[in-house]
Amino acid sequence: MKGDPHGLIVRWPMAGAGRVMTGKVAVITGAAEGIGAGLVAGYRGRGWSVLASATILRPPNEPEVLAVEGDIADPAGSDRVIDAALERFGRLDTLVNNAGMIISKPFADYTAADYADVVGVSLTGFIWITQRAIAAMTTWYGGHVVNVSAAGAGSAGSGTPAVLAALTEGGLAAATRSLAVEYASFGVRVNAVFPGIIEAPAQVSGIVDGVLFLESSPYITGEILHIDGAPESLTAGR
Repeated sequence: MKGDPHGLIVRWPMAGAGRVMTGKVAVITGAAEGIGAGLVAGYRGRGWSVLASATILRPPNEPEVLAVEGDIADPAGSDRVIDAALERFGRLDTLVNNAGMIISKPFADYTAADYADVVGVSLTGFIWITQRAIAAMTTWYGGHVVNVSAAGAGSAGSGTPAVLAALTEGGLAAATRSLAVEYASFGVRVNAVFPGIIEAPAQVSGIVDGVLFLESSPYITGEILHIDGAPESLTAGR
């Protein structure tokens, strides 16, 4: 299995009156569909302006959503995303690293190309865009980084082996805790949300709620929030 692990269709918000603008700005990667599109809608519902980034995006429906296509695994692509947010909105409050990939196959069958694809999206892209985002946040007023792992990365079993996704999830967990400590004195919080396997829109909503919970919790940093619906390995024997 190869492709977008967050691939359920969730529509971006429609333009409309009645939304109270906060003046805050979020950059969301992997925003084309699924969890990413749900996050765009969630932040807009709270009155935030949003830059939505993915390799392919449709035009947004409203002026407070800016769509920027690009490959964040390329440092120039990450620069383009952050520069566009600062140029359009003048600030950056939150980065949600939602771009991720799962390739499920037996460990012995992975190729160098598989490794490059998964690590490029899930770790290399995380490094470059988070560097730029944190640099902007520390210059201004602090901020928040939320790392969302590829859906199901920590839920692989014998039927769905995905060691590369597990490898990147472990890296994101370690980086989340390390950056939370390193940048606490700058007013930058760093947290993570690790979803289970996504099979229904209600599960996407649960992931979005988890990210927004962390957003609204100013004293939480370095937290790894698992939202996996109590996998069988935890419920066996109950």
